[in-house]
Amino acid sequence: MINFDNTVPVKLKGAGGGLWITIDPSHPESEIIAEIDRLLKKLKHLAINADVILDVGDADGQEELVGRIKSHLENDFELGTISTTPKKRSIPTERRRQRDLSKGWNHHKSDVLMLRGRVRSGQKINARKHLVITGDVNPGAELTAGGDVLVLGTLAGEVHAGYPENDGAMIFSLAFNPSLVTIGLITAIGAGEPGTQGPEFACVEQGSIVVKNYMKENPFKRMPWPEVI
Repeated sequence: MINFDNTVPVKLKGAGGGLWITIDPSHPESEIIAEIDRLLKKLKHLAINADVILDVGDADGQEELVGRIKSHLENDFELGTISTTPKKRSIPTERRRQRDLSKGWNHHKSDVLMLRGRVRSGQKINARKHLVITGDVNPGAELTAGGDVLVLGTLAGEVHAGYPENDGAMIFSLAFNPSLVTIGLITAIGAGEPGTQGPEFACVEQGSIVVKNYMKENPFKRMPWPEVI
């Protein structure tokens, strides 16, 4: 339940390019709507086309109330998108998510670990074989894989492919900008600047890590047939 500091049924604040309306559902609906009207009218033109988020905190069973308030706003104001706060994950769900991220391959039948979403700073991802991420990897994140690392997004942070000694592995990303790259036992420091040449991959050649343009040096073109991994 929301804990308001005073008896007002509604609080309104700016959120990004829109508005965040926090509602205390313990108040009568008419009082809530009247207060929302007062606050929005006070904003005048600033509310036009503004995206709005309706927040009732952790109060359960308020879907109908939120639905009626949403309809009222849609009918009486020229707002942008009106949505509700995303449902918070339960603590057990959040714990399982963190466990899967930190010990990813332990909970998958496949040796290949595929994740979708942004890997944030401080997160560590480990894959027994290949690691595929459809999303960005932020600076401060750490990736480790026994095979290849493929990032369909921007790759920053530290990445280790071919762990521990497979220098035949490769690291690919659509925007290659890691701070530290390791393949097998060989390590190289990243350039620390955003990539400007599109998709790139790193591999080991003559004992050193080299970064190549994927479109010019497709690393898979040497393979005659698709392999099951």
